[in-house]
Amino acid sequence: MQLTDKVWENAEKLEKMGYYVPKFDRKAVAEQTKQEPEWIHFGAGNIFRAFPAMLMQKLIENGKSKTGIIVAEGYDYEIIDAYRKHDGLSVLATLKADGNVDKTITASIVESLKADPKCAEEFERLKEIFRAKSLKLVSFTITEKGYCLTKADGSYTDAVKQDFMNGPESPISYIGIVTSLCYERFLAGKLPLALVSMDNCSHNGSKLKDAVSAYAKKWEENHVCEEGFLAYIKDENTITFPWTMIDKITPRPDDSVGRMLADDGWEGFDGIQTGKHTYIAPFVNAEETEYLVVEDAFPNGRPELEDAGVIFTDRKTVDQTEKMKVGTCLNPLHTSLAVFGCLLSYDKIYQEMQDEELKELVNRVGYEEGLPVVINPGILDPKAFLEEVLTKRIPNPFMPDTPVRIATDTSQKIPVRFGETIKAYGEDAGKLTCIPLVIAGWLRYLLGINDDLEAMEISPDPLYPYLKESLKDAAVGKGMKVHDILYPLLTNEKIFVTDLYKTGLGAKIEGFFTEMTAGKGAVRSTLKKYVHADGTK
Repeated sequence: MQLTDKVWENAEKLEKMGYYVPKFDRKAVAEQTKQEPEWIHFGAGNIFRAFPAMLMQKLIENGKSKTGIIVAEGYDYEIIDAYRKHDGLSVLATLKADGNVDKTITASIVESLKADPKCAEEFERLKEIFRAKSLKLVSFTITEKGYCLTKADGSYTDAVKQDFMNGPESPISYIGIVTSLCYERFLAGKLPLALVSMDNCSHNGSKLKDAVSAYAKKWEENHVCEEGFLAYIKDENTITFPWTMIDKITPRPDDSVGRMLADDGWEGFDGIQTGKHTYIAPFVNAEETEYLVVEDAFPNGRPELEDAGVIFTDRKTVDQTEKMKVGTCLNPLHTSLAVFGCLLSYDKIYQEMQDEELKELVNRVGYEEGLPVVINPGILDPKAFLEEVLTKRIPNPFMPDTPVRIATDTSQKIPVRFGETIKAYGEDAGKLTCIPLVIAGWLRYLLGINDDLEAMEISPDPLYPYLKESLKDAAVGKGMKVHDILYPLLTNEKIFVTDLYKTGLGAKIEGFFTEMTAGKGAVRSTLKKYVHADGTK
């Protein structure tokens, strides 16, 4: 059985096996989308297929939309090639905590494009989409680093500098490509549009706006675009950059899920790793819980996504919800487990919740050190949200998420997941124990040696060359000048938001790091010493 447009020939068979097969006329939806596109998404990864694409499918199924969603990829073009083998279809396997699996054919993605100016025909189609008056929403899941235009030293990357000089004709960077498409919309009559980041980073809309505005500003300064483009980007009557909070755990496709689906008769369901190390498959595995909170600022209108479960509100509420989730109730816990999970050789995140020290660590990071500085956003209760995360979501034994995956790009996550909380404590930050313990654990992790003194994989991180160089004199089981090594790192406000010595945490982190690098088993013994609040361990 092949996952292609012919899948509807097996609809009855699939439904008997427990699959949900969409009932809408996909060909008609695709044709309407081609003529009047409303929503295009950049970032063709797993979270897109598991969440935004499914939101649109719900609207189509409920008669709330006649158009589907278009996806574009500006980094890893092999993903688009994989989409096309299956006519843009995929299977969503929702892994529930009770062991049941909901299986849904995702059919709302009706066009897949490579956002590559070298692919002339496809890039012309992207320009056509951006010139369409019907286009309402451009969304993004391109990861936190996708909005970064600079290197570790603060200078622009070579690609960005080249784009600044060359203008919108043939951009090579991701944001350069997006901005060039916005320029097409400007030339088409200054048409309105909402650019919506759905990435897990604080004030994501502002990060996207700053990045796009930087291009528009440089292009005007370098006289490679028409005057007025920057004003168009900054005018909230024409272009908006709504803030969002997104929450849905979507691990990379797991082999065990692939085998389960293959047993249903699917062919070619093995996952692959692209040349850029993206893990993709014809299916996505994800948890059931999902939240999307969006600032309601859409100058050209928007799909009725509230009917699919999206919460629309004001910017202040989005900000409070995002800080609750990203800075306290989920993401810091994941990062804590990722760092120590790698050090203690765990394969899956859920297994760590059976570890006495790690379970106590994340409970304290959440309840004891995070909740006291969280503002209740009103639309979601922080304590109830945290309880669901700690008792149901993270411990879900059917979620095949890994510490290695979550440890990716940790330097980009630290500022939001821990830095803002530390900052919120002000003069009382020195009282914290578990958050600085996690930071020390991350620095220990960066040495590339686990607690059994075996070499371990370090997940990709844009700052890793800088971090590796900074820690070159650090070693496990050997005497070292810890303060001299860590001081430049712990005073780096780009990573930690604040100078950690001024918060009273610098010396504490040095102490934890010293203990964790004492020798074999030192990470475990340090955890035992500090995570149990009653001091009994």
